[in-house]
Amino acid sequence: MSQLFDLELGTLPEILDALSQFAVKAGHEIMAQRAGGVAVERKADASPVTAADKAAEDIILDGLSTQFPTIPVLAEEAASSGLIPDLGSIFFLVDPMDGTKEFISDSGEFTVNIALVENTQSILGVVYAPALGKLYRGAIGVGAEKIIVTPHGCLEEPVSIAARVPDQAHITAIASRSHRSAATDSFLDEIGAAEVVSAGSSLKFCLLAEGLADIYPRFGRTMEWDTGAGQAVLEAAGGKVVEHPGGNHLRYGKEARAYDNPHFIAYGRRNPSAA
Repeated sequence: MSQLFDLELGTLPEILDALSQFAVKAGHEIMAQRAGGVAVERKADASPVTAADKAAEDIILDGLSTQFPTIPVLAEEAASSGLIPDLGSIFFLVDPMDGTKEFISDSGEFTVNIALVENTQSILGVVYAPALGKLYRGAIGVGAEKIIVTPHGCLEEPVSIAARVPDQAHITAIASRSHRSAATDSFLDEIGAAEVVSAGSSLKFCLLAEGLADIYPRFGRTMEWDTGAGQAVLEAAGGKVVEHPGGNHLRYGKEARAYDNPHFIAYGRRNPSAA
């Protein structure tokens, strides 16, 4: 961990605590907006957006600018409007609501996501599922944990989580509920997945981090804010996210790609003999 965190931002656990509070506050607003009915708009790329996305992002950005005023933020809704700051080597990633389709369809599998990137690596992340009352968080070198959040927004005692070593005779895979593709199905057949669990949003990373599954292939377009927090939680729990094909570590700050990701595979505790 660089001295920057001790001198300017605080320790990684302190940053996790702050981001957790921002996420819970944003999640409370999302649930309030949901209770009042969901009005859907379409962004330039035709993806859905709601007033809840925008309100949650405002809450998170306000918290970040107050507590960490010198650190730039790449946030989904701001970026969609063309507001992308000069990021440098250290920045926050914000997806105020990953899984907007799940939110619209009345599923509980949508999440609030905040990550901290240093030198192209997502080193710290918070993933909060307000409808499920579950918050996952982790930092590289510190570990990962799951926290139950009460309906009043109080955080219960954290429980440490860790990715599991796969049983090669019974590999459990996770696939996107909304974006599953033929390429994904072909890959799952190739590795001989014994069980395939469908899940929405960045919760897929968290299920791997919690040791409930072994592999998550994603062969469709994602953006950095979609994956940064989940990747940090998973890798803090002992997992890994790599580009596919190639196997390079999934990195951040890819301005030349307009901050989208290549295809990737997320693993629990990866077996070197696995595909």
